[in-house]
Amino acid sequence: MKIEFWSDIVCPYCGLMDHRLRQALDRFAHASDVHVVHRSFQLHPDLPREGVTQRELFRMAGMPEATGEQVLRRIEAAAEAEGLTPYNALERRLGPTDFAHELLAYAAGQGRSGEIWSAMFRAHFGQGRDLWTVEQVLDFASEVGLDRDGAAAALHDGRYRARVADDQHTAQRLGARGTPFIVLDGKYAMSGAIGPGELLSAIGSVWEEGHPAAVSPLPPITGGDGVCTPDGCVAPAPSGE
Repeated sequence: MKIEFWSDIVCPYCGLMDHRLRQALDRFAHASDVHVVHRSFQLHPDLPREGVTQRELFRMAGMPEATGEQVLRRIEAAAEAEGLTPYNALERRLGPTDFAHELLAYAAGQGRSGEIWSAMFRAHFGQGRDLWTVEQVLDFASEVGLDRDGAAAALHDGRYRARVADDQHTAQRLGARGTPFIVLDGKYAMSGAIGPGELLSAIGSVWEEGHPAAVSPLPPITGGDGVCTPDGCVAPAPSGE
């Protein structure tokens, strides 16, 4: 079973859903047969490279600050209730995440996709890290054990740029208008954050659809009055024989 998960590292719902997905798979009996594919979706590609505060972004988007703050505080409360702490969705800075996504694509090529996505969410929401410039992204790469020189070469030659763009275009063709966006086994899409139980239930339902339960033979019970097979009917042996 394949789970495709589109997200952006500055999306607070995405960091929460990354945590919920890992928790759901920890509880899923067939997790070893589930392949999670992380895909890129940039929410704010036009932000200045130096970044802006979340409150500045509210004003840029024309959103009342009180409304935006209420939404983000609820996300923080949900994260805390689920053991994801610290998780700062409000008091942080945001910037363009193109280089971060290219690094994540590089990490996928090293077989470390899910691990590095989770580490990047923790760095941003847990430590307040800015990850907008090449140097910021490469510093992060070094800290999580990726080869800095290899990552630098990938960022400088732009070898993953088209892949990052293709991820976003694919999501948009599938109907995504934001993040998180999850597709289960190429059949069902979930847009936005959903609760842990609902997520686990959805994964289980799609799994069962693709893996119908086999009918196992039942243990025999004695005392029948004979049996008919394609070869004919056989009467029971007389008692006492």
